[in-house]
Amino acid sequence: MYKIGWFSTGRDAAARQLLRAVWRSINKGEIKAEICFVFSNREQGEERESNLFFKLVHSYQIPLFCLSSKRFKEGFGEGWRPEFEKEVMRRLEGLHPDLCVLAGYMLIVGEEMCQRYPMINLHPAAPGGPRGTWQEVIWRLIEEGASETGAMMHLVTPQLDEGPPVTYCTFPIRGEPFDRYWNEIKGRSIEEVKAEQGEGNPLFRLIRKHGLTREFPLIIATLKAFSEGRVRIEEGRVVDSTGKAIGGYNLTKEIERENERHLLRP
Repeated sequence: MYKIGWFSTGRDAAARQLLRAVWRSINKGEIKAEICFVFSNREQGEERESNLFFKLVHSYQIPLFCLSSKRFKEGFGEGWRPEFEKEVMRRLEGLHPDLCVLAGYMLIVGEEMCQRYPMINLHPAAPGGPRGTWQEVIWRLIEEGASETGAMMHLVTPQLDEGPPVTYCTFPIRGEPFDRYWNEIKGRSIEEVKAEQGEGNPLFRLIRKHGLTREFPLIIATLKAFSEGRVRIEEGRVVDSTGKAIGGYNLTKEIERENERHLLRP
């Protein structure tokens, strides 16, 4: 059985929703795998949201490992991060996940952990697209007058958001229903748009809405593809089922089919 390691801070409802969605997909047989452990850098009693996340993990009877990065930092002081990760790996010793997913894990992963585990993370842009937070990505797309965007799962490296694409999907941000909102800001600078409406700008909100509808399906489709051997990671490279190195596995058609099925459900 394909084994998935799950790293999450468990800081909000989205962390629970994602774990729940993947768990359901596994139970339906869509993802031919098991979550062999969950690791969190928070501990019981630290935050209300993470407590709710731990409760969900326990309800699925998934082994849960916790080590508070906040308390570790306070106790260890400067240079805490490498020692923290050594302790994490010690606690996970004996577990051998085929793939690890960073699912709202709010720490940058160091080199030693990246070498120990094949790890992937979500970035809210297509390969070659803007870097940064999802807010920074959307503002850059608007500033550049982009015609499409997307989302990708990338290989985790110590350099934030710089790992090679693993899987991705794309979607247009021109045509209906986008053009009306592009026309509203035509001829205006990005500074003007930000100052007047900020994240309440209709185009900004529409791009975010369409991105969100694809993020969970992309994560699920990615895990499905890995569990079926259609894509895998070998020696830091992303390869297809034949072992050929690829610049990311395009899951756009699968994502769009899933969204269409979702819209047709009663």
